[in-house]
Amino acid sequence: MDKFDFPKIELHLHLDGAVPPELMWSMAKEQGVVLPTDTLETFRTWLRRTADCRDVNTYLERFELPLQIMQDAQSLTRITSAVLDTLAAQGHAYDEVRFAPQLHTRAGMTQRDAVEAVLEGRRQALAHHPGYGCGILLCAMSIGPEAVNMAENLETVRLVKEYLSKGVAGLDLAGAEGIVPLRSFHPVFDLARELDVPFTCHAGDSQGPDTVRDALDFGAKRLGHGHHIYDDPSLWQRAIDAGVTLEVCPTSNIQCKTQPSYAEHPAKRLLDAGLRVTISTDNMTLAATTLDEEYRHCVEEMGFSRRDLVQMNIFAAEAAFLDETTRAALIQNLKTCF
Repeated sequence: MDKFDFPKIELHLHLDGAVPPELMWSMAKEQGVVLPTDTLETFRTWLRRTADCRDVNTYLERFELPLQIMQDAQSLTRITSAVLDTLAAQGHAYDEVRFAPQLHTRAGMTQRDAVEAVLEGRRQALAHHPGYGCGILLCAMSIGPEAVNMAENLETVRLVKEYLSKGVAGLDLAGAEGIVPLRSFHPVFDLARELDVPFTCHAGDSQGPDTVRDALDFGAKRLGHGHHIYDDPSLWQRAIDAGVTLEVCPTSNIQCKTQPSYAEHPAKRLLDAGLRVTISTDNMTLAATTLDEEYRHCVEEMGFSRRDLVQMNIFAAEAAFLDETTRAALIQNLKTCF
C-alpha cells in the first residue's frame, strides 16, 4: 500500500524534532552552529543513521542540534512555518505540534516570546494552506527533580491558558521519564485542571505502566506514547471507560528500544482490546519517517488494516483539542473513507 488518501491527523509531533533537514542545515550554517558532517547529503545520512538509539535519553540528546538554531523569534517563526508547510504538503488535514517554550530562552527570549513566535509561524503556514488545521501544544518539561524547573513549568501552564483558542490548543509534559516518579509533577496538572486547560502527558514509554497510572490519576485523557499500558491489563478497562487515547509512535518506539520490533509492538492488540489507539511520528526528521511511512509499517508489519487506520484517525479527531465544528467535519470526512 503506497498511498493513504484519507484525511491524516497527527496528534504527537515535536517541533524541534521535525525541522526539515535542508532547513536545519542552512540555518545552522547561517548561525555558525557546528554540524556533524560536511555536506547536506551526508547530513541527511547522519540523521537516518543516528535515529537508531540505545535508549530514550540518548535519543533526547539529538535534540540539541535543532534547539541551538531555535533561540530567536525569527528562527522559531521560520521553522514553524516550514514544518507546517511540510505536513500540509504531505496531505495532513489536522495536526497538533508541540514544543517547550522554556527550551528557547537561552539567548534572551522569554517563554511568551517563544509562544508568540511559533504562533506567527503557524499563522503564516495556515494562510498558505486553506483547509489545513494545526493546534500548538506547550510542553512543560521533566529535566530532573521536579523542583528544578517547577516555576518554569507552571509558567507554561499559565501561558496555555492565556493563548488558548489563539492557536495554542493544550498542554503536555515531555522530557525524560523515570528521573523522579511522574506523580511528582502533580502541581503542573493540578494547575491545568484549575485553569480548565486541556492536556496530554508523556507516559508509559521508556517507563512501565506505573507512569500510565500516574497520568490517569492526573486526569489525562490522552497519553503521549502510552504503549506500556499493555504490560498491566488491569489498567485497560480504566482507560477504556475514561475514553483515554494513546498517541502511539511506532518508529520512535523501535528506535528508542522501548519496543523490540514493529511485529512485536502491542498497538494492534491494544486496539483490538478496545483502547483508542492513534498513530503519530513523534519526530518526523529525527526519526527519519513520515506519517505515511508509519502507516506502511502498521499495515505491512503490525497487523493493521486500512479500516483500522481510518478508525484510528477518527479516534484522533475525537481526542484532538479543537472546536466541535472542525472536529465534526473531520470525522464526517473520515467516515466516508471506510
